[in-house]
Amino acid sequence: MSHHSFKNFLGAGHGPTLFAAFFYFAFSCCIWVLNGAMAPFISEAYQLTPAQKGLMLSVPIIAGALMRFPLGVLSQYIGRKNATLVEMGLIAVAMMYGYTAVDSFNDLLKMGVLLGIAGASFGVALSLGSGWFPPQHKGLAMGLVGAGNVGTAVSVLVAPPLAQWLGWQSVYGVAAGAILLPMVVMVLFAKEPPDVDAHASFRAHIACLFEKDGWVFSLIYGVTFGGFIGLTTFLPSYYYDQFGVSKVQAGQLTMLAAFMGAAVRVGGGWISDRWGGVNTLTLVLLVVAGGLTLVGFAGGSLVLTTLLLIVCFAALGAGNGALFQLVPLRWPTSTAVAGSMIGEIGALGGGLVPNAMGLSKQYLSSYTWGFVLFAALALLMLGVMRMMQIRWTRTWAEKGGRARAVPTPDAATYTGGDVKRVARS
Repeated sequence: MSHHSFKNFLGAGHGPTLFAAFFYFAFSCCIWVLNGAMAPFISEAYQLTPAQKGLMLSVPIIAGALMRFPLGVLSQYIGRKNATLVEMGLIAVAMMYGYTAVDSFNDLLKMGVLLGIAGASFGVALSLGSGWFPPQHKGLAMGLVGAGNVGTAVSVLVAPPLAQWLGWQSVYGVAAGAILLPMVVMVLFAKEPPDVDAHASFRAHIACLFEKDGWVFSLIYGVTFGGFIGLTTFLPSYYYDQFGVSKVQAGQLTMLAAFMGAAVRVGGGWISDRWGGVNTLTLVLLVVAGGLTLVGFAGGSLVLTTLLLIVCFAALGAGNGALFQLVPLRWPTSTAVAGSMIGEIGALGGGLVPNAMGLSKQYLSSYTWGFVLFAALALLMLGVMRMMQIRWTRTWAEKGGRARAVPTPDAATYTGGDVKRVARS
């Protein structure tokens, strides 16, 4: 993308809001996976079994997923900018709890629920950042905000050395201070976008829960984003246990993959605007299924495992961008809430990963079957999507999942009819 066309893109929306949303989302991602980044330290402190470790790592993911929808609804009432400030205030309080009160495995699980507050940021961040942009640029705008996933890479890189230097509980204290930075940026730079349909009822907002498409999108996102966040959280432990690298090296190796996944997300949105989200996701799910199966059987080689994971994460990142290129096409007037809903159910998929891995290790004495299970899920979702896209391309998308040049009357009645039908039912 040339410098000139990027300037045009920024000119079509509001750059400072886009940046504030990205920065807020990056910080939130960083804090969300903190327990994963510090897992080798924590499990040493409390002598955790593989299954306990899996549980500890999945709690923040599941809690974050469940908090996304309430935050999305709150943002409809008090505005997205205000909702982000409320959430960051809560994160600061939660981090102080971690710094002062975590003293046992049970406290850790409670802390996991509090870390979930940071995971709730997704739908609101995307909607705030892309709200100023017209439909043909929303894919890229959402991709740029979504690249805040890079916060997970920062977390696994920075938290282990900090934990080694200050003790792992103190890292929560550092995070409590750091969250003030994105709060200041949000207050100074962000402007509430004008794109809210103020008259939509609550019923209309949850409409996508009553539609097959909403569930299909959510389940695919469960593989792409669930895979991304679940693996990022789990990998520091995997590298440390499987290959005997140091705790800091385990974080650095995870960072390579996580960074790749976050960086490629923007490309995923951009490619999908051109090539179509369905086409992009088809390739993504094939690469993920193949890659994770190979990772499962490459447990003897650190280099091969790392290279395969980088490829898998690139595919997962592109998949996240591709899916969110399709969301505004399918729900043009309620993108924010549909996005939160899909983000919520999709992120729950991430909770599967550490649990499946921990149970696979504890009861089958190898992590292989955890990887294979997730690869099988990717193939299953590919089949479901290929069936559904036959109807999608007849009603609201061009062939391959590209945006229609002008929304057809057919597409308008289709989405409108859906909402009316739900409101009556």
